[in-house]
Amino acid sequence: MDAELIDRLMRLSALSLDEQQRRALSADLQRIVALIDVMQAANTEGVAPLAHPLDGCQPLRPDEVTEIVDRERFQRGAPAVRDGLYLVPRVVE
Repeated sequence: MDAELIDRLMRLSALSLDEQQRRALSADLQRIVALIDVMQAANTEGVAPLAHPLDGCQPLRPDEVTEIVDRERFQRGAPAVRDGLYLVPRVVE
C-alpha cells in the first residue's frame, strides 16, 4: 500500500487521517490483502459452492389457516369504508 493509494482511498471515502492513522490503515490493508491472497491460493477444484457453511435444515410449520379474519367487525370502527377497503385522505397529489 503506497501513499498514493492511501490518499486515493481517503479521498473516495471522505476521510481525514493523521500520519499515524495512515500507517495503521496501510498495515491493516496489507494484512487484509495478504489474507485474501492466502484464501485465493486454496485449491477449490471440485468443491461445490455452498449456500451456508453448516448443514442445517430449517424446520417449517405446515402452511395452514389458523385464524379467520372478521373484516366486517374490524371495519365497524373505521371512519370510512367502501367495498371492503379502508378509505383514507389523499396525501399525494
